[in-house]
Amino acid sequence: MASWSEIEAEAPELAAAAKRHLEARKHKTIATMRRDGSPRISGTEATFHDGDLWWGSMANAVKARDLQRDGRFALHSGSEDPPGWTGDAKVAGRAEELTGERRAQVLEAMGSDPEGDSHLFRADIAELSVVELNDERTKLIIRSWTPERGVRQLER
Repeated sequence: MASWSEIEAEAPELAAAAKRHLEARKHKTIATMRRDGSPRISGTEATFHDGDLWWGSMANAVKARDLQRDGRFALHSGSEDPPGWTGDAKVAGRAEELTGERRAQVLEAMGSDPEGDSHLFRADIAELSVVELNDERTKLIIRSWTPERGVRQLER
């Protein structure tokens, strides 16, 4: 698994495209694992700070409890409707919750209230993908990265 800055160093073009899609909209969708192993989809907001991808959660929200129990997640950037669709990005891995003084330091550096009653998670990334159209808008271009195989591209 990798931090966002490690992916930027290893796959700068893919990381830039993913970041563009992730920053295009405030709201994203995150999938977590329920206690019974089934998926849960929740809305969230995510941000980049100090070489990492972060998101928060209200205190004791079900997505926070899911991530505390099983850190696996998948985050989707969201996208616009056709015909204006330009692409989207997906990030998957494990969430690390920051607590205590480290949480307060990161929140303060981000300009958020470190005293607020909330959770803060950092993405430990196992997979990153970007789906876009070719210049002719006739095929999907799917680029993906994992630590094991690096960047791959597929056209469909």
